[in-house]
Amino acid sequence: MRYILMAWLCLALPFSQDWMSDMSKAAAIARDQKKLILLNFSGSDWCAPCVRLKKEILQSTEFGEAASSLVLVNADFPRNRKNQLSKEQQQLNNELADRYNPEGKFPYTLLLNAEGKVLRAWDGFPSNGKTAFLEELKKQSIQNAPK
Repeated sequence: MRYILMAWLCLALPFSQDWMSDMSKAAAIARDQKKLILLNFSGSDWCAPCVRLKKEILQSTEFGEAASSLVLVNADFPRNRKNQLSKEQQQLNNELADRYNPEGKFPYTLLLNAEGKVLRAWDGFPSNGKTAFLEELKKQSIQNAPK
């Protein structure tokens, strides 16, 4: 059993994704590690395209490989009472929405530099699918990689 767990960890760890929820901390990491930020606005318990984006793209092995050069931030806006965020987290998400998503689009995904400048935005579920999304993400990451 121990060997099975170790094998699973070896396979899973290279593609694990640590989504942050605090943009100021994410920006500090992005500056320190010379990375870009991928910010995703989601409605995890009510937005069908958000759930699809997460399941089909953001949780995929291919995305995990592409995301290794990014700092990931999720601004979630759940509606169900059981999924409600803390007041502090809701305030952080509201501030992000005021700055980057004032129209309230869901899902809405942005590639940012460490200073918060928008480099690319994806509105809704990527219509060209996972492969095209990942290719565009990789292209944008290469073009805008911090030096």
